[in-house]
Amino acid sequence: MLSISKKAKSKFSATRRLLLKSKLLKKAESLLVKEKEQKEVERENTLRERAPPLNLSGLSVQELQELCRDLHHKIDIVDEARYDLNIKVTRNEAEILSLTQKIYELKGKMKRPNLRRVKKSADAMLGSFTDTRVMKADFKANLKTVKKEEEKKEEVTDWRKNVEAMSGMEGRKKLFDAGQ
Repeated sequence: MLSISKKAKSKFSATRRLLLKSKLLKKAESLLVKEKEQKEVERENTLRERAPPLNLSGLSVQELQELCRDLHHKIDIVDEARYDLNIKVTRNEAEILSLTQKIYELKGKMKRPNLRRVKKSADAMLGSFTDTRVMKADFKANLKTVKKEEEKKEEVTDWRKNVEAMSGMEGRKKLFDAGQ
């Protein structure tokens, strides 16, 4: 058996590979320059087509106002299209993210989220929430005392005596005084 650690000889020598690499880089650079020039020419053509040069000499006030209205209308149309495209791009990016996440889930390779450093003490947590000096977590001292009022219990007496005592104006006066 031959050992796997032996490196297979390449078909090209190191100088030949270096020469090919340099030629590829030069070709790629020239292609990038041509592509950049072509994009610049296309940009100039579209600008000439969409926004022809303004000829403002010899126009009356009404014609200038009409020209301004037309330009504002065109700007509104372009802004609406730009806004629509931005919304489409954000939706597509969100969809791409969700689909890549589904792919990772299907493959079983979950990407771990970046972990954040967590403060360990409750005092430090309170200090970060209040953005002032660190307060001690002495919760018992901050508790309010609540006193419960005892419910007034009415004495249970004979109802007949209560009816006789409350009859007439004197009884109504007693009820009024008891209410206050």
